[in-house]
Amino acid sequence: MYPHHVQPATTVKSPGCGGVDGESSSSNISSFGCRNLERKYMRSPLIPEMATQEVQLNETLTHLKTESETLKSKLEDERAKLHDVELHQVAEKVEGLGQFVMKTRRTLKGHGNKVLCMDWCKDKRRIVSSSQVTHFMLLKTFMLLEHAVTMPCTWVMACAYAPSGCAVACGGLDNKCSVYPLSLDKNENLAAKKKSVAMHTNYLSACSFTNSDMQILTSSGDGTCALWDVESGQLLQSFHGHAADVLCLDLAPSETGNTFVSGGCDKKANVWDMRSGQCIQSFETHESDINSVRYYPSGDAFASGSDDATCRLYDLRADREVAIYSKESIIFGVSSVDFSLSGRLLFGGYNDYTINVWDVLKGTRVSILFGHENRVSTLRVSPDGTAFCTGSWDHTLRIWA
Repeated sequence: MYPHHVQPATTVKSPGCGGVDGESSSSNISSFGCRNLERKYMRSPLIPEMATQEVQLNETLTHLKTESETLKSKLEDERAKLHDVELHQVAEKVEGLGQFVMKTRRTLKGHGNKVLCMDWCKDKRRIVSSSQVTHFMLLKTFMLLEHAVTMPCTWVMACAYAPSGCAVACGGLDNKCSVYPLSLDKNENLAAKKKSVAMHTNYLSACSFTNSDMQILTSSGDGTCALWDVESGQLLQSFHGHAADVLCLDLAPSETGNTFVSGGCDKKANVWDMRSGQCIQSFETHESDINSVRYYPSGDAFASGSDDATCRLYDLRADREVAIYSKESIIFGVSSVDFSLSGRLLFGGYNDYTINVWDVLKGTRVSILFGHENRVSTLRVSPDGTAFCTGSWDHTLRIWA
């Protein structure tokens, strides 16, 4: 008998080992050894392997980043070799522009809040514009409101006329691009004929019909651009390459052109091949968000406007930036840019309520236009080049000539 305060040693049976209750101390030692073995082999051999793989992966990523930076530096060096002369130096012998006089010819009212976007119809007589909060889109002639369409969302950030003039597209914070067929009946309910064509996973920032009414390009805050079939709503091609919100796009002016340019919050302007979906050129010289991009009339270059208070010109053939349009006194961002029909002038709408007009060749400012009472959010030159229209957060649009 054991004293009441002394208990016999017991042996715990370990799975796969021979110890049983009541066996000798040798069995206990054997059982203890088995438990040690179990602990040893229960340690997964994958843990050190995984740690090794993670270290190797990090080393590989570091090596690839270094190689990428080296290649980028070599590319910039090759570009620099072709950069033998500045655009304004080439243009020194070009005669300067004479006195430049433009003023407001029409003020279009009707929006109840900030005007965010506008586009011209090909007939040069009609304009589509969209606004914030008021939830509707206006179709205007120079003096007369034709249609007002209530939208299901605030911030209708994008709108575009179809090439035929028989439809308009628009969208915004609803993440959709909707197409509205137009008719001559001013009393017709256009909202009832609305057709949702595109669907992104974030807000729609811009849209543009291609050279027909049957396809439309969109850009979005989800970091992508997309090409859609209007009739079926099918996604024809998607474009991935921006690292942040895409804010703007513009289609190449050539009727047979299959490229477009986009700009975004990643400070990049990318040129895309619509057939392959690939980015074929990329420019990253801005210091802040790119709010607007616009092709030069010949299609060989494009301009951009940014929150860094500059407009820039990029030559696609030289594959580099060729001009910066800025002044020390300009500290506000550029919201929208467009070229004159000849390409000699670049118009820029700024957040300080002004429109600056730049000589593209000489890089100098030739005029500054006043009239809006809040930031200029959108600017487009008419198809015939005789005027341009601006939209503003002061709720109005102005026609300048």
